[in-house]
Amino acid sequence: MANAFFSDLLATISERGRTLLRRGDGSDTKPDAAGLMALCDALLSGRGEASGTAMAREVLDLYQELDAAGRRAFFEALVRDFGPDRERLSKAIEKWRAQPTDEDASSLHFASEPRRQELIRRLNRAPGGTGDLVSMRADLLGMMNGHTDLAALDRDVSHLLSSWFNRGFLVLRRIDWSTPANILEKIIRYEAVHEISDWDDLRRRIDPVDRRCYAFFHPAMVDEPLIFVEVALTETIPGAIAPLLAVDRQHLPIERARTAVFYSISNTQRGLGGISFGSFLIKQVVEELRRELPKLDTFVTLSPVPGFMQWVKQDKDLPLSDEDCETLKRLDDPKWFEHPETTALLRSLLEPLAAYYFLRARTPKGKLIDSVARFHLGNGARLERINWLGDLSPKGMRESAGVMVNYLYRLEDIEKNHEAYANDGEVVASSAVKKLLKGEGRRLLDMRLS
Repeated sequence: MANAFFSDLLATISERGRTLLRRGDGSDTKPDAAGLMALCDALLSGRGEASGTAMAREVLDLYQELDAAGRRAFFEALVRDFGPDRERLSKAIEKWRAQPTDEDASSLHFASEPRRQELIRRLNRAPGGTGDLVSMRADLLGMMNGHTDLAALDRDVSHLLSSWFNRGFLVLRRIDWSTPANILEKIIRYEAVHEISDWDDLRRRIDPVDRRCYAFFHPAMVDEPLIFVEVALTETIPGAIAPLLAVDRQHLPIERARTAVFYSISNTQRGLGGISFGSFLIKQVVEELRRELPKLDTFVTLSPVPGFMQWVKQDKDLPLSDEDCETLKRLDDPKWFEHPETTALLRSLLEPLAAYYFLRARTPKGKLIDSVARFHLGNGARLERINWLGDLSPKGMRESAGVMVNYLYRLEDIEKNHEAYANDGEVVASSAVKKLLKGEGRRLLDMRLS
């Protein structure tokens, strides 16, 4: 109720301010990017709350009317014309060099801030401004596409979004069949791991007694789930996704549930790509489940490995023999997993490679290749098990040759595991995973690791 009251109040202030603006300007001409920049200048120079809120809303509305070329011109102008005040920055630098005090360092810091950061803050004050800025960053990311000319703008937007979307602001809510339909529809639309085919499929995932779904929301975007987590309650740790999603599966009586399986975790907002919500989101879900179901004692994921096959196919420095490379060609047959001999050969090759992928392979910048692994290890999980043919869907076979993994969340180890990964890049893994690196017949892997 408080959120709704505050939003209505902002909307009223904004509309009254827009009325004032219209009285001062009888023009109905839609501005192009240049006109929009003039409005941004006016927003930065103004002091009135009502007119400022209204002007911010006007900027965001007019941005929506621009075509792709106009939006790019708008972004380019923010980079070119809304950087730091050069004269103020020069004076601050001279003062710091003459007498480097803490006060002068603070003045230098504020003088170096680009004007576009304050502009973004003021745009955020408009009703619905936070969501519009997230959408705007999605446009920005689409236009960057490897180009660096807009990187400075993205750094500024990311810096502010990181402050506004840290874990302290996020609210965890359970999603069930009584959740408003507009939110349920977004769960269907945003599911990024295992596609939800229709409303019946959604109900099978959130309504039965042995299923749970949780979503994180931001107070400024109350109807937009930012991340949602789908949970299956089981007796033991599963190694394959199909039984969890089967239409005709038998529901597990809740008193027999001992394991909570996080089988799908989806980020919904492209504009928040690369923005960290904090490192203990899953811990919060674990604690919520334990409050409701104290008999649960095991918390694991059943996770995809989306970058595995791309790495296998493109990395030129894999620890493989010529014979291994020939064996890998059998993956070209879309039905290879139906042939026992081929399956056995590929398993002896791909399971140790998967262990190598997680424990040794890195990007040129020294990061883990797999984004899902980075998320869970950063959240304090342990790499528990590699599951052969865990996902036989076309997507699973294409991305990982069917390989799935379990990450284990033990509450007493989460902080320790997180620190090991965050500070030293250490992948905390079970002995079963580590043994795969030196599995029988993996001579070349042994040579590489010796």
